[in-house]
Order: sequence, then C-alpha cells, then structure tokens
Amino acid sequence: MPTHVLCPIDFSPASLRALRYAAAFAVWYDARLEVLHVAPAVDSGLVPTPADRREDDPPYPRSREAIVAAIEGAIGSAGAGGVNPTAVVLEGRAHERIAHRAQAAPADLIVMGTHGRSGVQRLLLGSVTETLMRTAPCPLLTVPPAAPAVGAAALTLDRILCPIDHSPSSLAALRYALDLGKRTDSGVTVLYALEYMDPDDHLEVSPLDPCHGASVESRRRHEHLLDHARARLHAQLEAVAVSGSPIEAVVVADRAYKAILRHAAESRADLIVMGAQGSGGLELLLYGSNTQHVVRAATCPVLTVRA
Repeated sequence: MPTHVLCPIDFSPASLRALRYAAAFAVWYDARLEVLHVAPAVDSGLVPTPADRREDDPPYPRSREAIVAAIEGAIGSAGAGGVNPTAVVLEGRAHERIAHRAQAAPADLIVMGTHGRSGVQRLLLGSVTETLMRTAPCPLLTVPPAAPAVGAAALTLDRILCPIDHSPSSLAALRYALDLGKRTDSGVTVLYALEYMDPDDHLEVSPLDPCHGASVESRRRHEHLLDHARARLHAQLEAVAVSGSPIEAVVVADRAYKAILRHAAESRADLIVMGAQGSGGLELLLYGSNTQHVVRAATCPVLTVRA
C-alpha cells in the first residue's frame, strides 16, 4: 500500500483535479506526496507546442523558479497543502521522466488526470498515461474530467468497484480495493464478467438474460458456467476478505469492459480498481484491452494495479 504518492501535473484543470485525489490518498495512507512537472528545457524558454495546449490553458511558466511557483500555486488550489507535498521539476520526455522518478523515489502510486478532447478521450500529455499503464513500476490512478472537483479534504469514497478475472494483477487489485475500502469506510463491489460466445447457437450473451434464445442444452451449460463463476468468486473473497467494509459479489455474462462501465454508472461508483493485465495469452489481450476501454470511458477515477 502507498507510502509515497507521485502526481505529475501539466497545470491543466485535469491535472489539478488529479492532484486533489493524490492528496486524498496521501491522507488516507499517511503517505508522502510529490508533485512533479516534466518540462522541455525550462532554462531555454521553450514551451509546449500549440498542438499540446488549448486556448483556455494558463500561460506556461518560462523559468524553473516560475514552474516551482506554479506547482506551489496548484497545490494551494487543490487544497493539498495540508500533506506538505514536495515540488519537483524535471526535464525531458514526460513518460520516461515520470517512470524514472517513480522508480528512484520510489513511488507506490502515480496519480494522473485525463483530458476529453475532440469527442474521443485523449489522455494527459498525449500518450503518456497509456505508456505508463504498460510500464509504470507501481499502481496508476487516472482521474477523468467527470470526477468530483471538490478539495482534497472533502473527497470521500462510498462505493468502490473492483472487477477481477482471477489473474495475479486483478487479485492484487482486489487486495488494494479491500484495504482502501476499510480505510475509507466504503463498500466494495467485486465484479466478475463471464466473457464467451456460444459456438452452437451463434448468440452473443446478454447481461440481462445470458440464455435468451439458446437451446435447453446451451441454457444448462450457461447456468453451470455462471454457478461455477459465482462459487469461485465467493471462494476467492473468503480467502482475501478483510473486516471493516461491506463486500458485494456480482457475476454477469457480458464483455468485461461493458459490464464494468455499466455497473460503475448504475451503482454510481466513486472508484474502479482493476488489474492492469490478464493472466496471459488471449486473456491477456482481452483484459488488457478491457483496461484501456475502461480508463478511456470511465466517469470516475480508475486505479490500475500490476501483480
């Protein structure tokens, strides 16, 4: 669990929103908070290209001292001063410097914001967040524009959604979610999505009726798979459960990312905690894709955890 939280910012509203969550995690875990800005040759006066910035973005600081002052201002705006964060300025490629800093610190959690641009959600600093999802040495929390904009001290979690596929990374995410639920006094819903296509009936399963339109034999097979999935999920929860927070177990038959996003919306989840990758082979590709889908489309923060 985190003892050192790293929050890279680019001074955009999205990154300031993420800073509030970084400060809240620092409070919940009594962790150190480091606020990082990666700049392109700050002493030469270079600024990000117009393609990287929007008209409503604030003017970019022109010196190292100005960047430090801007970081301190961001900390004050986010209500994060109470955790006494450290301001750090580095130069170079953002994803490389963030990953290097996370290893050197070392950081136990990276918190970053996401942008919604051109109708398709673009991640903070271009492809930086997507790259870090694959390479970060620690869990990564992504905060979308729809996340609450309240100050760090006012942030609360009532409902955490934790989808699992029984892979090592998703089980690590489950332990993280249960511990966080205990610390924040929030309920945890553990979701397992049974992904399959019936080869005999050529019918895609429905989350409402996974056996709709199928033969009697197929219906029995589907029900058996669902019962087996429920039993396995309950056994997994018994093995890792901690006291202190209510836990709900849900099994659905649907594409995982669709089930995750739908359940998060219906339950008004405050946070999704999930593994960064599946168990290997085709499942690795499927679950990796699911993670990308969820991070891009979620309306609440998503915490991705590696094994």
